[in-house]
Amino acid sequence: MGRLEIRYTCLGGSLVRHSWGRMFWSIVGLIVLFYIGIVALLFFFQERLVYLPLRAWAATPAEIGLSYEEVWFEAADGVKLSGWFVPAEPARGVILFFHGNGGNISHRLESLEMFHRLGLSTFIIDYRGYGQSEGNPSEQGTYLDAEAAWRYLVEERQIPPAKIIVFGESLGGAVAAWLAQTHSPQALILLSTFTSIPDMGAQTYPFMPVRLLARIQYNTLARLPEINCPVLIIHGQEDEIVPYGHGQQLFEAANQPKEFLEIKGSHNEGVIISAAQYEAGLATFAAKYGDHAR
Repeated sequence: MGRLEIRYTCLGGSLVRHSWGRMFWSIVGLIVLFYIGIVALLFFFQERLVYLPLRAWAATPAEIGLSYEEVWFEAADGVKLSGWFVPAEPARGVILFFHGNGGNISHRLESLEMFHRLGLSTFIIDYRGYGQSEGNPSEQGTYLDAEAAWRYLVEERQIPPAKIIVFGESLGGAVAAWLAQTHSPQALILLSTFTSIPDMGAQTYPFMPVRLLARIQYNTLARLPEINCPVLIIHGQEDEIVPYGHGQQLFEAANQPKEFLEIKGSHNEGVIISAAQYEAGLATFAAKYGDHAR
């Protein structure tokens, strides 16, 4: 009987160890499958993570006392785009405004009002898929949209390139940098802009092979050494979305002449919290490089 009991006990221990082994590998398999699923989502749904458009306008410049013209123009691939031209009288120049990845042009009324106070007309556009613009957003699509906006100002409104300041906030800064590399504006202003999407993704998802998965690049950092107009980089140390280091790297990569303006506050509220400093910095930069010769 003793021997039988010993054999039974050994057999039971073997079964327990086998069950735990199967459970362990089942858990590992589930973790691997979950990881692969997240990787697949990051690869196939990048556009939904990067672009957060809203279709409906929240307000218009008229609601803050600014006259404006609703503009329709067309990109090279036939997509119809929407924008507002807000004139300043007399105008010292024109801001070509590229907004960030969220909302639409109606969520930038404070900026339109500020540029108007500075004596600068503003042409602000919605990328494809945003606001009233047709189509769906993509990296190459936003570049086509920027080119069409530039062509509208230069060809239809007959505004000299030396009078156009290209301005971009966050993702719009990457679009603005692409345009400034392609053309010769009066100046380039980047507000809270990242170095590249892979750099941002690697910081946001450190355990994912983001650099291998990234189909969307927006490599602002690589473009700056090729840009020869005056550059103003605006960034804040309290920016919780685009780390301050991105602004520092962009400034280091830019050619002279260049300026750096540090503001306080979060990514979306910095220009509100630092409104006086922000506006004064823009005014100083515009006055200093308004007659910059190429």
